[in-house]
Amino acid sequence: MRLYPVFAALKGRPVLVVGGGYVAARKTAALLAAGAHVRVGAPALSAPLAQWLAQGRIVHNAGAFEEYWLDDVWLVVAATDDRRINAQVAAAAQLRRIFVNVVDDAELSSFHVPAVIDRAPLLVAISSGGAAPMLARWLRERLEILLDHALGPLAALLQRRRGAIRARHRNLSARRDFYERLFAGRIWQMLRAGNGNVAERELDRALVASTPAPTGSVALVGAGPGDPGLLTLRALRLLNEADVILHDRLVGAEILDLARRDAQRIAVGKQASHHHVTQERIHALMLEHARAGRRVVRLKGGDPFVFGRGGEELEFLRTHDVPYEVVPGITAALACAAYAGVPLTHRDHAQSVRLVTAHCKESLDTLDWRALAAERQTLAIYMGVAQLDTLRDRLLAHGRAATTPFALIENGTRPEQRVITGSLADLPRLQRQHGVQSPALLILGEVAALASKLAWFGQDLRELERAA
Repeated sequence: MRLYPVFAALKGRPVLVVGGGYVAARKTAALLAAGAHVRVGAPALSAPLAQWLAQGRIVHNAGAFEEYWLDDVWLVVAATDDRRINAQVAAAAQLRRIFVNVVDDAELSSFHVPAVIDRAPLLVAISSGGAAPMLARWLRERLEILLDHALGPLAALLQRRRGAIRARHRNLSARRDFYERLFAGRIWQMLRAGNGNVAERELDRALVASTPAPTGSVALVGAGPGDPGLLTLRALRLLNEADVILHDRLVGAEILDLARRDAQRIAVGKQASHHHVTQERIHALMLEHARAGRRVVRLKGGDPFVFGRGGEELEFLRTHDVPYEVVPGITAALACAAYAGVPLTHRDHAQSVRLVTAHCKESLDTLDWRALAAERQTLAIYMGVAQLDTLRDRLLAHGRAATTPFALIENGTRPEQRVITGSLADLPRLQRQHGVQSPALLILGEVAALASKLAWFGQDLRELERAA
């Protein structure tokens, strides 16, 4: 280890920044956030520094660098664009045994400023020792994804209760077991939901309780329409924490590969006319694994609350007193339209969007066809491939124009995505001609005509063939 990592307590301590430009301002901002008393030495100040000076937040040493600027300071940052001046600052600081950082010059620096992930009071710092600062920044961006923002409130809570925890569990092993139970329990969920007071009461109850049986939970997680890049950060974190994953048929291997390697994966996919696993069985599996103390992720394609029966599953969990949370996913209407270049609303064409399921004839019979056939709106129709003849006939019968554009999107957001476009009258014929299969989303309305012009992803657009 070439560098010794240190977190410096600078609150109330004088620090010198030499340089008046925007790099110096960036360094000053971080020092002010740490509570340092910042002196800025430079002939002139950039706008942010001038504003802080006017507010009384910094002191300005005007003019060229003078060694007396170093009097009483604890730390120095040289941030000018003149290497000669930076070297002069570094040499003077070294003589006084003051740690100095010279921006973008590792050789002249006696300390380095790391890339920081701030979950105050928890801080994670990454340094390449000045060898590859862009690598440190890149790694910070990756870790930002993985480190939940609830870590900050959790660290603050543990700080407030540290004495009580040590008094209750004097043995180090027992204390470690307590923390492991705490980190795996519900307090995370409470803090994430903004319920700090509830989380604090839960911790206090855990302190006085005997060692509890493990408590499981269920997270209903939306996996989006297929592209792993559309997963939310929360969804990714839960996949890496899950003991059991109950996943739908439409959740691809690329997304499951992001999960914890040793998690148990159970396929519970349902398909029209082929219910491999009944909804009742899915309920039973969630309950079984949660009561066994496991963290369960119920991973659903798209969004759990858009034609995903997520409401039914929450009602079941609530009835059986199973802790749960919901992580929304990007639903197919939003994602597939975006990947096909179709704006769902457009000032000139559509002022509203309707999400419709055409899963079976019974679901079609419940729809308000007169309202669906109205103009200047977009219909996004889920699970409708098997019902296209009926869809077309009913829309035409209720007044929708035969020339209304459509875009039929197969495997939306996936590498094999195809988009078939045409007019409502020819919808079933074109679907059969091109062999479009489920999963496919139908977008109907004037906005669908923009697909041929705005398409950017997937296979080349196949447009309507001219009728003979």
